[in-house]
Amino acid sequence: MSIQQRLKDLGIVLPPVAVPAAAYVPFVRSGNLVFLSGHIAKRDGKPHVGQLGTDMSTDAGKAAARAVAIDLLGTLNAAVGGDLERVLRIVKLMSLVNSSPTYTEHHLVTNGASELIGEVFGADRGAHARSAFGVAQLPLGACVEIELIAEVAA
Repeated sequence: MSIQQRLKDLGIVLPPVAVPAAAYVPFVRSGNLVFLSGHIAKRDGKPHVGQLGTDMSTDAGKAAARAVAIDLLGTLNAAVGGDLERVLRIVKLMSLVNSSPTYTEHHLVTNGASELIGEVFGADRGAHARSAFGVAQLPLGACVEIELIAEVAA
């Protein structure tokens, strides 16, 4: 099944590339690797503000991470000229979770993004290395920020 068909089956319409909020670009390609800048969680077009372990549940954080993954896929789609079939493999995700000092379920929040990536790209191309960190704060108070590295066809 094609990636476009998987997205359609999941009811996902990829967003356009977001305009950077500071002095950076949405993605950089180096050889066969594409590095996507961190994308923060958004809700209704605005930062999805919250802190895991304080005013936000793990399930809500997981849903926010899934939404971030959809935004990342939109940027990746732009980076590969609109053809996600050119993605050979998702190499790595790095997730930053805005969390209280005692919160310990960062990995479960990040599963929201990892699971969606696996559904879209399949077991071989979607399996990736990953890091999930708890941080004291993120830009604009966002609950989650995720960056992605992908290997793409020449």
